[in-house]
Amino acid sequence: MTDEHNSTPLVDEAMKKASVAWVAVSGGPALALWCVPLEGALCVVSGPGEQAAPGLADADEAQVTLRGDHGGRIVTWRARVSRVLPGTDEWDTLAPLVGAKRLNAPGTTADLVARWAADDCALVRLRPAGDVVHGGQLPADSLAEPPRPTSAVRAARKPFRLHRVRRR
Repeated sequence: MTDEHNSTPLVDEAMKKASVAWVAVSGGPALALWCVPLEGALCVVSGPGEQAAPGLADADEAQVTLRGDHGGRIVTWRARVSRVLPGTDEWDTLAPLVGAKRLNAPGTTADLVARWAADDCALVRLRPAGDVVHGGQLPADSLAEPPRPTSAVRAARKPFRLHRVRRR
């Protein structure tokens, strides 16, 4: 909490309104992650039972992209990543605030925070660290990528028919 403020008004305003951020670690693909803006930073929880963010918990830096009111990207900035560890004063302050904002959480906020600590989930803070890209500096193309391989694919079934179809 002793970090200096290294941000711009655009980044500050975009962070205040953020509920989803696209975060890229070590030049990897950007992942859409649920986040909570707190104390001039974005807080992200990942791990067992939560969203997957490979490499974020151990990273020193990440690249964060936020969207504006129109739904399109308005700013990309370099973030300093710091992990908040269970049992610290910072954890006791931040984890309940982040847990209270978690949608569709099973149980109470206290139960959720206890599960995060027991399951070794990572609560990280993403603080602006300079290199802000916005406006005309943003790429003009969509940056869309082909879908990543997943085990969630299933075979398509034949369509349901209410009545028998006669062949001619």
